[in-house]
Amino acid sequence: MSTEAASANVALPRPTRPKALYEDKYLLVLVKPHEFLSVPGRGEDKLDSLAWRAQQYWRNARIVHRLDMSTSGLLVLARSAQVHRQLSIAFAERRVHKRYVAVVAGAMAPPATADGWGVIDKPLAFDWERRPLHIVDHDNGKPSQTRWRIALPPVGAPTYAIPHTRLELEPVTGRTHQLRVHLQSMGHPILGDPLYAQDAALRAAPRLLLHARELGFTHPITGEEMFFELPPDF
Repeated sequence: MSTEAASANVALPRPTRPKALYEDKYLLVLVKPHEFLSVPGRGEDKLDSLAWRAQQYWRNARIVHRLDMSTSGLLVLARSAQVHRQLSIAFAERRVHKRYVAVVAGAMAPPATADGWGVIDKPLAFDWERRPLHIVDHDNGKPSQTRWRIALPPVGAPTYAIPHTRLELEPVTGRTHQLRVHLQSMGHPILGDPLYAQDAALRAAPRLLLHARELGFTHPITGEEMFFELPPDF
């Protein structure tokens, strides 16, 4: 038997089972690590992803939404075409609660609002000359809004070598790289961002300090109000 034929008959090791905060016969809520794809990319070397690993353990798992590769946090997956369709509609109609935690460069002042929440309202577009980057584009960009407020660091949270601010973020719209570009446009890039931070802000953290902490939605089959929370490790 040739070496190639022998190699083809060797079973590949089963990938690590994704961490599940919740599972039933209709849907899953899984944890995506940072620097890990949500869905397979182009080419066999980019097959490994949360969606692909989920399908090794839950054959009917279907991704509903995504996180950037460098972002960690919570993702919901459907386990049927019907549930996938209903959850996708809920995301499109902005009936899903999403809240992120980020640590950004610089000392940000709180917004002058009664509830402490500010809004970044800047249209975003793909930067074709510097792909995969996105930019604020007031002429051709798509409407994009992000709610933000200052958050206190938890006890024992790491400190960083440059002035920084911890934020809670709620994307009203869901554009690619939206939180990262909006904060960079305010002069406060997220620490450790390999695409949008530079110099000290890039070196200040070993990873992108952006994490999808909260996820809430109405269960599409049972009607139960679902809420999940996973604090970041930064």
